[in-house]
Amino acid sequence: NNTDVLPLFHKHPKMATKIVKSGGAVADEFELSVAQELLNLQSSATELKADLHALYISAAKEMELDGGRKAIIIFVPFRQLKDFHKIQARIVRELEKKFSGRHVVIVAQRTILPKSFNRKAAQKGPRPVSRTLTAVHESILEDIVYPTEIVGKRIRYKTDGTKTLKIYLDPKDLVNVETKLETFANVYKALTNKDVVFEFPVENA
Repeated sequence: NNTDVLPLFHKHPKMATKIVKSGGAVADEFELSVAQELLNLQSSATELKADLHALYISAAKEMELDGGRKAIIIFVPFRQLKDFHKIQARIVRELEKKFSGRHVVIVAQRTILPKSFNRKAAQKGPRPVSRTLTAVHESILEDIVYPTEIVGKRIRYKTDGTKTLKIYLDPKDLVNVETKLETFANVYKALTNKDVVFEFPVENA
């Protein structure tokens, strides 16, 4: 119940600086717990203090994975994504410790503009390519695996007509993200309703 978490804001007013939801919506208890951990990091990690000071999240969700495991998706304002990227590896590592080893994925909050999108008179021309469904889904892929780079893509068609997207990741990051491939796929499916398989390219001897 969102009304239950309002006292938390009054007790810890600084927490409100770490989460700003669109439309003035009230953060739920889980989102506040993530905001609190970011605030703790800002206070305790000297090397993160300056970078984290102006940053905040716009939402956070916990999702169930196969085998009873859980992952955390943190949404951040699109305009702050590059600043989050500068310290993302450290933030993710610290949050995964705080949340009992659950995988943490950071994704920018993006708006998909429909084909029927009407610009104002002052904004003539087609809708921005970066805001189409395809472009947003491509960007979500890049967000999910960051800082690992995508080095290839392939569509596999099944006999029943369905298709699965295969994403090949930079082999140099195999040790760091090998255990997260299933999480990446689950998060992408949850956000786009599309199936994807993350793999590392196999080099021929």
